[in-house]
Amino acid sequence: MTAPPKDKPYDRRERATFVNSDPSMIVMYSAWLDLLDVDSERRRFSVMIHESADVPKAERFWADLVGAGPASFSKTVLKKHNPKTVRKNVGDAYHGCLVINVQGSADLYRRIEGWWRGLVVEAERRKA
Repeated sequence: MTAPPKDKPYDRRERATFVNSDPSMIVMYSAWLDLLDVDSERRRFSVMIHESADVPKAERFWADLVGAGPASFSKTVLKKHNPKTVRKNVGDAYHGCLVINVQGSADLYRRIEGWWRGLVVEAERRKA
């Protein structure tokens, strides 16, 4: 399973990408995007999941949760099964992770980065 590329000072990506396996976090992030007036048409999704899981069921689960049709989903990323690993994320409750990418999100990324820097500065100020 590959993660989305990370933005680095020497290699700016400036793309708003959110990855999580917790449905409540996905709902919260989607609501936050709504509050920021990020049009749902700019949102693209993909599922990252172990190949031994029920992939079609997971794809339906996430699509239903975010209310998106198949056109909003990219190809699912499968993680190869390692029989030596004892996974706890198995069974009917396992749906993998949902990746939410916002198209044309450099400005949104910079805003998020600014908010985060502000939080860090304030936390450091309070700690001093």
